[in-house]
Amino acid sequence: MDYFAQQLINGLTLGSIYGLIAIGYTMVYGIVGMINFAHGEVFMIGAFIALIAILSLFALGITAVPLALLLALVIAMALTGLWGWAIERLAYRPLRNSFRLAPLITAIGMSIALQTFVALTQGARSKPLPPVIRGGFTLSEGDSGFAVSLSYMQIIIIVTTVAVMAAFSYLINSTSLGRAQRACEQDRKMAALCGVNVDRTISLTFVIGAALASVAGLMFLAYYGVIDFFVGFVAGIKAFTAAVLGGIGSLPGAMLGGLLIGLIEVFWAGYFTAQYKDVAAFSILAIVLIFMPSGLLGRPEVEKV
Repeated sequence: MDYFAQQLINGLTLGSIYGLIAIGYTMVYGIVGMINFAHGEVFMIGAFIALIAILSLFALGITAVPLALLLALVIAMALTGLWGWAIERLAYRPLRNSFRLAPLITAIGMSIALQTFVALTQGARSKPLPPVIRGGFTLSEGDSGFAVSLSYMQIIIIVTTVAVMAAFSYLINSTSLGRAQRACEQDRKMAALCGVNVDRTISLTFVIGAALASVAGLMFLAYYGVIDFFVGFVAGIKAFTAAVLGGIGSLPGAMLGGLLIGLIEVFWAGYFTAQYKDVAAFSILAIVLIFMPSGLLGRPEVEKV
């Protein structure tokens, strides 16, 4: 039971990171109707910006860890959001009214371009970060000597995810931007006729999704302590799987799917073998989609005529 509890904590931590990345996928799909396959690389860029910001702040003498992490988070969200705006403005907006495969091909090309850019500018080797937050709580210790622990970093990741989801839910449900996003999701042409600036709404959606990905990137960096230029591809595929599992287009579904993918991976690696944890996650996705084609919380798409 102690081992189960420990794996549950680890799975919720990993799933929180996947869920934050998955929100970016489901936001873009809900409004624009396209899959932004470069979103995983945006997460990777956010992690690299956070790494550079943390090391730079330490070099400048800002050694208080909470202050350094907070400043690094603000810097990463701002600069990664700018990257998200540039990607939408330069790569996706010109093809928004083109045939459906064009934005998909562009997204894949943008993913490769961002990987190559980071590999050339930062190098292909893994970039480590010394542990910045140590310690935690020992929740229980069984007779066998196995201790269930909850680290401070895990607490920060879970609490940050809950806070971000609460703030984001408020933004979608109670602000003018959220109303504009929901209007564009239902009918972009009618939203434009009603005075909604569709281009600005879509650009802000990309900015917000990129900023959330940078939050996940910073948490991933601080939790695992190492990143490389390829980390965004793997995390992006897992987050996309989470978005589809929860129901693409559903924000609660994206977070639910992220938590489920994280739990599946951790429990499978803990009780069976780590080599097939990805197979287990994708197999459960396939089984769910057979019986629930729209995902766990997704709504069936109604064709407008």
